Amino acid sequence: MRINYDLHDLQAFVAVAQRASFRQAAADLFLSQSALSRRIDKLEDSLGVKLFERTTRRVQLTNVGQTFLVNVRTALDGLEDAVLGVADLAAHRTGSVTLACVPSAVWHFLPDVLARFSERFPRIRVRVHDESAQDVLNLVLAGVADFGINFTGAENPEIEFAPIYVESYVLAMRSSHPLAGRKELSWKETMNERYISVATSSGNRTVIDAALAGVEKHPVILCEVNHVSGVLALVEAGMGVAAVPGLSVLPGRQDTIVGVPLVNPAIHRTLGLIAKRNHTMAPAARTLFDMLREAFVKPQ
Repeated sequence: MRINYDLHDLQAFVAVAQRASFRQAAADLFLSQSALSRRIDKLEDSLGVKLFERTTRRVQLTNVGQTFLVNVRTALDGLEDAVLGVADLAAHRTGSVTLACVPSAVWHFLPDVLARFSERFPRIRVRVHDESAQDVLNLVLAGVADFGINFTGAENPEIEFAPIYVESYVLAMRSSHPLAGRKELSWKETMNERYISVATSSGNRTVIDAALAGVEKHPVILCEVNHVSGVLALVEAGMGVAAVPGLSVLPGRQDTIVGVPLVNPAIHRTLGLIAKRNHTMAPAARTLFDMLREAFVKPQ
């Protein structure tokens, strides 16, 4: 096959894949959308395959495009390493790291480590995708994110999972609630409360339903929303209580919402760093991954 594309075409492909948007990728590359589209068309014509599914609403990698993205990013990082030299790579390298994580991790786990990383490597750009657990897993599997912080993935044979934190579920309620001062609460004690919950399609709901499968009486759910943030907004408004992961009750809400640990049964989930198995990360991504692991994984 004759190679009829250049480095700029590959960089354009990676930009569109990362942004899932021609408009945003064009802005990142300081190109017009038409010029960017021509580069992608040229690359697809040269390869003889379709890399993106494009509609008026979304841009999505094809299966071939997902595989190609992993290989292209590896090749580009290898080229960059060769040009800059291994000895001064960490000190002078420009580039980017893409991290996917569940929203609570952004607040609790990233700020201190990202501040230290930015201080050490001020020319490296960090992109954070704060998404649902399933989306985080998909971004890592597709190679769009270098790695992720997630509570799912340990069971996936394509994923390496390094535990960093065991999170307990709590009953979130207004700070004025009669039960707000308790150290812990059994599920039985909360059965008469007005429960707000995430929808059955949520990973959090799956965890709770599985843990309560052997419990004779379950809470009555009076309102469902799709995301934990929506659940907490309704709790804050005084509509009821909710069983949520402890990390989701952010410090900024302490004046209005408290979280009391739930027991009998106690429910836990394990957050971990996830990466695609047998995939070599770019040096910058590996450095940030290692910094996060060292910050939160306790020595055995």
